[in-house]
Amino acid sequence: MNEIRSRSGWISVLAKAPLPLLEQGVKSLGALPDYGFLRSPEIGLAMVRGRAEGTGQPFNLGEMTITRCVVQLALTNRDGETLSGFGYVAGRSPRHAELAAVYDALLQHPDWQAQVQHQVLEPLVAAAQAQRQAEAAEVESTRVNFFTLLRGES
Repeated sequence: MNEIRSRSGWISVLAKAPLPLLEQGVKSLGALPDYGFLRSPEIGLAMVRGRAEGTGQPFNLGEMTITRCVVQLALTNRDGETLSGFGYVAGRSPRHAELAAVYDALLQHPDWQAQVQHQVLEPLVAAAQAQRQAEAAEVESTRVNFFTLLRGES
């Protein structure tokens, strides 16, 4: 669970989470504070880069669709600063980007951080781990072990 303690960790978890689980998290939190859009959800393209053999020269692999959103909470932190949240998700999902941005902003607020981590992020991490384990079990069940016998031919 250490990956959800840092901002980059929780942004990654939120970006990869299924939208129904994010919606479920909204219901579990109850009434959220008001927020406004600094950048309403918009769909665009991003260039994906790769490297030959993982370490070679970088090259442009192609473009992928992303959705981004930036929100600002009506709350301020203890220093009086307004909090902004960012949401970048793969694909075309304005609601997913909006919820990711709202959760990012809430996680920066000291009064909301523990509640959002416990009720939203921890179930998302657990669901992702369960999904990975189910996929690994499915792959393992279809594994074929090849072996060679030493032939007596000379």
